[in-house]
Amino acid sequence: MLRFIASCMAALTLAAPAAAADSFPNKPITMIVGVAPGGTLDTLARLISTELSKILGQPVVVENTTGAGGLIGMQRLLKSDPDGHTLMFSNMSLAIIPLLHPKAGVDVVRDLATVGTVGTVPMVLSVSNKSGIQDLPTLLARVRGDQPRLNFGSGGPGTTAHLAEGMFLHIAKGKGEMVQYRGTGPALTDLMSGVIDAVIDQTVTMMPLHQDGRIKSIAVSAPARLPQMPDVPTFAEGGLPEFDMAIWNGVVAPKATPKPVIDKLAKALSEAIDSPAFKGRLEQLAARAPAPQERGPEPFAKLLAQDVKRVADIASEVGLMPR
Repeated sequence: MLRFIASCMAALTLAAPAAAADSFPNKPITMIVGVAPGGTLDTLARLISTELSKILGQPVVVENTTGAGGLIGMQRLLKSDPDGHTLMFSNMSLAIIPLLHPKAGVDVVRDLATVGTVGTVPMVLSVSNKSGIQDLPTLLARVRGDQPRLNFGSGGPGTTAHLAEGMFLHIAKGKGEMVQYRGTGPALTDLMSGVIDAVIDQTVTMMPLHQDGRIKSIAVSAPARLPQMPDVPTFAEGGLPEFDMAIWNGVVAPKATPKPVIDKLAKALSEAIDSPAFKGRLEQLAARAPAPQERGPEPFAKLLAQDVKRVADIASEVGLMPR
């Protein structure tokens, strides 16, 4: 009898996650974005959420939960029920959060379940039309000289733009003032108006503004010039080949989310990436979709673990955060 009861309990334990996956999703899904509307994360999150809604049959609603370089959004995710109905869309800044807020006790490898990456985006260095800077060599001369320091804006402490600008100035052996905003949108508004001189951010947000002539992009972190921005040289062409930073973007969930639910989300995410609408928008934005072997929870988990270490080394090297 005891063996029979134990067998029944084991069967129920195994069946519960599968049943959860069968009924998932049974209500709208919240996609947390840890930055303000208007930036790359927000743009990509809304694009992929639209396609996921069609595939999963439930609305996937983007929720901008901002503050503390993404920590507030992360805490919102970790406090949610681990049932797959609350997710977070983030990027390499995930690896920065533990460094920026060590007392928060967040360990992204320990605390998160990876669902999959969505796209990798090159970084673009753009300047204000009022800055008088026409190309990368001119900007390099400015940051290396004795003239008043250039102001570099980013979406806030710990964002990928903040890391990129610190890395750029370190590699260039130059100096500049890094101005932190509450999101990329406000930083770009001030770049267009000439309040700040430069921003380094992803093509998703920078390219449309460059194409409209509202800012001037002077370098892109890609092996060759992008077809979407053929007039913008690479960092290598401009004399700084060491700057080769590109940003991955992806979806995560709380660690305790059942594996069958994660697998169902990963399958839906892959379908969304392959949808004509999303693929077309990625191409327009000069972003690269993950190859089949790069998709899913396992490749993303490996990438996240690698970047936690890599970002810590970079941040320490450029003096943004203590080792």
